[in-house]
Amino acid sequence: MTTRTACINAIGTAVPGHDVHHAFIDWAETQIADPRQRALFRRMAERSGIGHRWSVLPQTGGGGSPVSAGGFYHAGQPGTAARMAIYAEQAPRLALQAIRALGALAGITHLVVASCTGFVAPGIDQIIAAELGLPGDIERTLVGFMGCYAAISALRVAYHIARSEPQARVLVVTVELSSLHLQFESRVEPLLAMLQFGDGAAAMIVSGEGPGLALERPFAATLPESAGLIRWTIGDTGFAMELSGEVPGRIAGALQDPGVRSAMLDGVDVGEIDAWAVHAGGRSVLDAVEHGLGLASEALAESRAVLAEFGNMSSSTLPFVLARLLAQPERRRGVALAFGPGLAAEGFHFRRTL
Repeated sequence: MTTRTACINAIGTAVPGHDVHHAFIDWAETQIADPRQRALFRRMAERSGIGHRWSVLPQTGGGGSPVSAGGFYHAGQPGTAARMAIYAEQAPRLALQAIRALGALAGITHLVVASCTGFVAPGIDQIIAAELGLPGDIERTLVGFMGCYAAISALRVAYHIARSEPQARVLVVTVELSSLHLQFESRVEPLLAMLQFGDGAAAMIVSGEGPGLALERPFAATLPESAGLIRWTIGDTGFAMELSGEVPGRIAGALQDPGVRSAMLDGVDVGEIDAWAVHAGGRSVLDAVEHGLGLASEALAESRAVLAEFGNMSSSTLPFVLARLLAQPERRRGVALAFGPGLAAEGFHFRRTL
């Protein structure tokens, strides 16, 4: 019996044009009254491995950032309704930019969209389908509020569709506008959490044939007693991220656990894997994966490059890493891995196919 395949054939990516990273650092320092805490924040920002983060929020007339005079955040904390109004307009726009980077879209049979930084109804999946002129009876799936591993969830849906319907051609989209959720904080830990996040979108074509990256052996693990380590709470002034400093240590420990390691690697030796697509959740998270799995220092180079250029774009981050690996035909066998609320780790194996 022939084993049916699901394959990522193409990946398109997009970010907005407004780099807000250094403006955020300057603003965050003004929020911290204690000089020692302020110096700690600056040191951690310099060590973050992030050089740029991009936002859909426009520059002011004088070229200022969202926290400058006339910017979205200058007058104080905007309400959730104001933030969602921008999401409803800008999330489809950025998603369509990533989709158009794919080129031809003939024959799309299914649409899977992942996003956890906003809500709108009719859903963003319906908005995208209408803008693309897809037929009204196209099968749509919306993956919402799952956090940074939502790209894995969306690709897993496409994996099952393509394997059960060999003629299917699935458009998978991730779009996140994290910059809509700035919170006015004076504590270092939440400011460091906000320091990591930026906006981005990705689009992928998944079908039952190559060429591309064939998806294999999805896996998932939830760490015990870890539900409070990553939280994403909806409030009156947007979504508040809670990201504990314990996360990297828990990840490293989990990857050294024989049960978790066995479920993830599924009998494959780490040395056989030449392509690691790890969600760039932060420098310390990537360090934890590297140390937990005993990887060579260059193994996560693509993830570190994405972090440096774009920051953590939540569910859109992993597709940016996969796009870099897709462009390197010499990389033959890989593992994709992402983390999110739970604390959960999800992923899949992949291999190059012609």
